[in-house]
Amino acid sequence: MSKNQNNSWHKHDPDAAREAARYEHPVPSRKYLLAYLEKLGTPIGGGRLARKFSLDAEQKIAFKARLQAMVRDGQLLRNRRGDYCLAKKLQLVPGRVSAHRDGFGFLIPDEGEEDVFLSAREMRALMHGDRVAVQLTGEDHRGRAQGKLIEVLERNTHEVVGRLHRESGISFVVPDNPRITHQVTIKPGATLRARPGQIVLVELIEQPGFRNQPVGKVIRVLGNEGAPGMEVQIAIHSHNLPHEWPKEVLQEAESFGDHVSRGATKGLADLRDTPLVTIDGADARDFDDAVFCEPSGKGWRLLVAIADVANYVKKDLPLDREALERGTSVYFTDRVIPMLPEALSNGLCSLNPKVDRLAMVCEMHVGENGSVSRAKFYEAVIRSAARLTYTEVSDMMVKGDKALRSKHAGLLGHLGSLFDVYRAFGRARRRRGAIEFEMSQSYMVLGEDRRVERIETYERNDAHRLIEECMIAANVQAAKFLKRHKMPTLYRVHGGPDVEKLEKLREFLATLGISMPRVKKPEPKHFSQLLQKVAGRPDADLIETLVLRVMDRAVYSPDNVGHFGLALSEYAHFTSPIRRYPDLLVHRALRHILRGGKPGSFAYSQRNMHQLGQQCSEAERRADDATRDATDWLKCEFM
Repeated sequence: MSKNQNNSWHKHDPDAAREAARYEHPVPSRKYLLAYLEKLGTPIGGGRLARKFSLDAEQKIAFKARLQAMVRDGQLLRNRRGDYCLAKKLQLVPGRVSAHRDGFGFLIPDEGEEDVFLSAREMRALMHGDRVAVQLTGEDHRGRAQGKLIEVLERNTHEVVGRLHRESGISFVVPDNPRITHQVTIKPGATLRARPGQIVLVELIEQPGFRNQPVGKVIRVLGNEGAPGMEVQIAIHSHNLPHEWPKEVLQEAESFGDHVSRGATKGLADLRDTPLVTIDGADARDFDDAVFCEPSGKGWRLLVAIADVANYVKKDLPLDREALERGTSVYFTDRVIPMLPEALSNGLCSLNPKVDRLAMVCEMHVGENGSVSRAKFYEAVIRSAARLTYTEVSDMMVKGDKALRSKHAGLLGHLGSLFDVYRAFGRARRRRGAIEFEMSQSYMVLGEDRRVERIETYERNDAHRLIEECMIAANVQAAKFLKRHKMPTLYRVHGGPDVEKLEKLREFLATLGISMPRVKKPEPKHFSQLLQKVAGRPDADLIETLVLRVMDRAVYSPDNVGHFGLALSEYAHFTSPIRRYPDLLVHRALRHILRGGKPGSFAYSQRNMHQLGQQCSEAERRADDATRDATDWLKCEFM
C-alpha cells in the first residue's frame, strides 16, 4: 500500500463509517488491519504501525487497545521482539483451555472447530480457562487432533481457594477445584498466619510453567473446614465467580431510579389494562416474565411479556461488561449471586405487581392443535395484575381451592385459557416426540445455624409445566424471527446423543430387560418412548439420569443446529434476560430489527457471536459446577 493510502486508511476501510459512529476516536477496523497485515507480509511493531496510519495521540491509545484485544481474541500474536503478526500465518489455533481432573486438557477453538487434545505435559504450564494459541502436531492414539502450546494469550486464574498444607518447612495449597491439578507453593512468610488444614484464598504471583509450579500468597483465611457457609465461599473462589460489584456498576444501576419515567413509555404499546400475571416459585424475587391468554377464534391469543432489560443495560457500559463477565445468575441454597445488581434485578426490571414496567412482548395466536399460526414482537409498557406462585395457581385451577378462587376471581377466566393453551402445547410436544424428564428434585432446609436440618423433594405441578410451555413457545418464535431476518444471534442448541454413551445405555437397559430400538440416527421420540415405558418403575429416576448423561450438553451458538431434546429446529433463549446474558443479546437483536435496523448495521457480527456463545456456555457450566460442588458439600456434611 502507498504512503497516501496509509494516511487515508479511513477511505479504504470498509467498516470506517461504523467505527466513526461508535467511537469518539475511530481507528482502523479489525477487518482492515487483518487485510493490511496480510498484504504487508512481515511482523511489525505497534508504534510503527500507528505511525503508518498517521494516528494522533488519542487515536494511538484506542489503537493500542484494539491491538491488545485482537491478541486476546487470537487474531494476532506478538513475537519475542514484541512485533504483531497474523496468527493464521503461523498456522496456530487460538482458543480457551478446558482442563480435566486427570491432568490432561482440551483447547476449545474460537472458530468452532473440533477440540484439540492437550497432553498432561502441555498442561503443566496452563490452567483451566486460559486463552492460548497452539500448533497442531498430529493426532493422538484415539484419533483426536493434538496440539502443542505456543503462546499464552490471557491467563484466567488469578486466585485459588484450597486447603493449606505444610511439609518440610514449605507451605503449599491444594486447590479445591478439581480442574486445577497444580499445587500452589506459598511464598515464604506469606501464609497470613493460617494454620495447616484451614481453607485459604491465595493470590497467584507466578503462573505455572513447564518447569515450575505456580507460586502465591495467602490473602484471606476463610476458616476451618465445615464452618457454616464455607461451602459457598469455597465454590465462589474455586470457580472464580464474580461476586462483588464494582462501584461504577452500582452507580449506573442506581442512576435509573426506582420507577419508569413517563418519557420512557412514549411510542410503546400500552398493555397496562391487560391483566398479565407473573407465576413463579414462592421464594422468587426477580420476575422475568408475565403471561396473559384469552380465546381467539378457534384457538387463543397468548401474550408473553418479558422484562425489557436491553432498555437499561447498554452495550460496552460498566453494567454490560459486568453482566457479560458473570454470564448468568448463580443460585445457591441460601443466597443468589445475580447477573445484575438488585436495583435492576429485583427492582426496575422485575415485573413486580401493580407498577409500570417496560417489556418486550411476544404475541402468539395458537391453534387447537398447539401450533402457532402467527406471532409478532413489540415493545410495551405493562402493569402486572398479580404475583402468583406455582402452588397457588395449581391449588386454584387444579384442586379448586375456594378461598384462592374467590381472592383472584377476576383472573380465573384468563388462567383457565392459559391451562387450555398449555394442554394444546402438550399435545404438540407429544406429536413431535420431545423428551420429557419428570425426575423429582431435592432441596435442603437450613436451620438457624445454617446447618442442613433435612433434605426434601418437591414435584413439579401443572402450573410449572404451563409456564415452561409458554416460555418454550416464545423462545421458538424469537429464534424464527431472528433467523428470518438473518440476524447474528445466539441459539440454544442441543446435539444428538453420544454414540459410545448410547451403546453403554443399551447394554445397561438390557440387564433390566428393557430394549431400545437400534436405529442409524436416533430421534427424540425414541428416548421419549423409552421414558414413557419406564414411568412408574422404582428405578425410573436412575434410568432418566442415565438417559440425560447420554445427551450432549446444550450450549449457545450462532450456528443453528436445532434442539434435540425439545425436538425443535429453531430455539433461542429469550425469556430470562435478568439472569441470562444470551437472552439479553436476543433482546438486542429483536430491538434492532423492530426499530428498522438491518443485519449489517447490528453491533455484533457472526464472529462476535461465536466468541460470546463460548463465553456464555462456559459461564453457565461454571455456575452449574459451583452450585453442584456447594450442594454436594452440604449433602456430605448432612450425611
